[in-house]
Amino acid sequence: MIWHAFNRLGALDSRCDRAFADIDVQLKHRHNLLPNLLETVRAFANQELEILGKVTAARGAALGAQTPEQVMAAEADLSVGLARLMAVVESYPQLQSSAHFQQLRMEISDAENKIAASRRFFNASVDEYNATLRQFPANFVANLARHHRRRTFFDIGVERVLLDEAPVLKF
Repeated sequence: MIWHAFNRLGALDSRCDRAFADIDVQLKHRHNLLPNLLETVRAFANQELEILGKVTAARGAALGAQTPEQVMAAEADLSVGLARLMAVVESYPQLQSSAHFQQLRMEISDAENKIAASRRFFNASVDEYNATLRQFPANFVANLARHHRRRTFFDIGVERVLLDEAPVLKF
């Protein structure tokens, strides 16, 4: 029974690592799309250089993040910057009608959907792992092994506010 708990914790820990790696792949894809998006917006909206600079800096911080906690914090900042950038884009109809911008926006939207799906799987894996850590005999094994610690969920940060607010309908 003890060996079963030890093996289960190891398998769940490994699943969490794989799930985070899946998120990382999707985040890198989004990071690769951002320079093209920023350059396209810059061509239409030179006066918005401050927001473009913040998104560029947030992307750099996200690419340089090493630990899962650093990645989560950097991605939250990047999401805030992208939300602001997309809000600015609304005031540039000629940019919105650009075929190149529309394609980039669709690719980024697709990347965001994949990130959300990967994040849901990661959070489910973390939930199962953390729940197992609280159950007997796994909690006993975890205390003996000392390398099994609770994991942190990948919080969606600013997006949580958008999901928690009811949509406003205008007629």
